[in-house]
Amino acid sequence: MRFGKWIGGGIGWALGGPLGGFLGYLIGSAFDSEPQSGNNNQGGYDGRQSRGPGHSRQQTSRGDFMVSLVVLTAAVMKADGRVTQAELNYVKQFFVRQFGVETATDGIRMLRDVLKQQIPVYDVSRQIGQMLNYSSRLQLIDYLFGIVSTKGSVLPSELRLIEVIASNMGVSNTDFNSIKSMFVKADADSPYKILGITPSATDDEVKKAYRKMAVENHPDKVAYLGEDVQRAAKEKFQKINEAYEAIKKQRGFS
Repeated sequence: MRFGKWIGGGIGWALGGPLGGFLGYLIGSAFDSEPQSGNNNQGGYDGRQSRGPGHSRQQTSRGDFMVSLVVLTAAVMKADGRVTQAELNYVKQFFVRQFGVETATDGIRMLRDVLKQQIPVYDVSRQIGQMLNYSSRLQLIDYLFGIVSTKGSVLPSELRLIEVIASNMGVSNTDFNSIKSMFVKADADSPYKILGITPSATDDEVKKAYRKMAVENHPDKVAYLGEDVQRAAKEKFQKINEAYEAIKKQRGFS
């Protein structure tokens, strides 16, 4: 069970909640399918990894994030009622680009198991909203859009489910629509939508909206999740900057 390190990272906060059911299933499956010998616990769940009194969130937050991403990815993949091998290939390619081959392999193996389960999207999303900071939740939504858009278009069923996930995680409509506009560019107003405003906003309101988005989405806010996640956050941050520069050029202010 190579993804045992993810489970060890996420189980401290997941126990007692809906994600605990998934992790319990995965741990049980792994122990059923793999021989146990002596004290060899490499790759498996080590109870010492779970969060207890005095245990730093910094040590386990990446596990929290990765388990959350895999479970939510499974939910979105099942949004249209079926999962194809082509979709799994798309997700694996996305994971490889974002996290590297080893993590992608672990993620897909875990994803295949989660896809067999019924996913209580509302409960899982609420639990994630309680356990991850706001910037990490925004990055999760960004990843979900990145995964579904890899196929070339976002299906209405996928869009609706991501919106439900975002709402139950406590992501504001403004921030959800901002991220959506980075992937679904329907009109010339996209730069404004990315900043969460309309073309009728004053110059001062544009500047204020940009500062708010820049603070919430700054890559440093997710640096504790690792360089790969921070790199993705930098790409999102760049889109926000590009939207702001486009509006500045259009309006002629600095």
